[in-house]
Amino acid sequence: MQQIKVGDTLPTVSLKYCPYDAELKNACGIPQVLSTDSFKGKKVVIFGVPGAFTPTCNNNHLPEYHEKYQDLAKKGVDQVVCISTADAFVMDAWGKWTNVSDKVIMAADGNGDFVKATGLVQDLTKVGMGAVRSKRFAMVVDDMKVVYVGVETQFGVSVSGAGAVLAKL
Repeated sequence: MQQIKVGDTLPTVSLKYCPYDAELKNACGIPQVLSTDSFKGKKVVIFGVPGAFTPTCNNNHLPEYHEKYQDLAKKGVDQVVCISTADAFVMDAWGKWTNVSDKVIMAADGNGDFVKATGLVQDLTKVGMGAVRSKRFAMVVDDMKVVYVGVETQFGVSVSGAGAVLAKL
């Protein structure tokens, strides 16, 4: 699959997530389906990380989106979605650990369907993380049309960070 680019239509893929529930502090909720079709008519920022709880993802990438959530909303963003090739329970636990509350939807792409369909998959078997992992990326989707894609080509967060996305809105 060729990597998704500006002007492409976001493919229809089902992800899983546990809806935020402030009452569930020490347990995960019941995973629900989050279809990319639900992004129709919305402006959505989707960012992908290679792994939940990993140093760069946990300390730099996810926190910046939480911190800049209001700025993104002021620019017309309806939803912010974090994707990783983990399961919905891991993503929910990571969201609780980082206190993103209901600001960032912590979506699981457990089988890698989204990253495969968008060409944003990478093989990290050499570091023990498996053959189907997300590249570090960010995209802005407006009514299912991709209007920005930033994919990291080196270690760290630059074109996939919230600051880069805000500059493009």
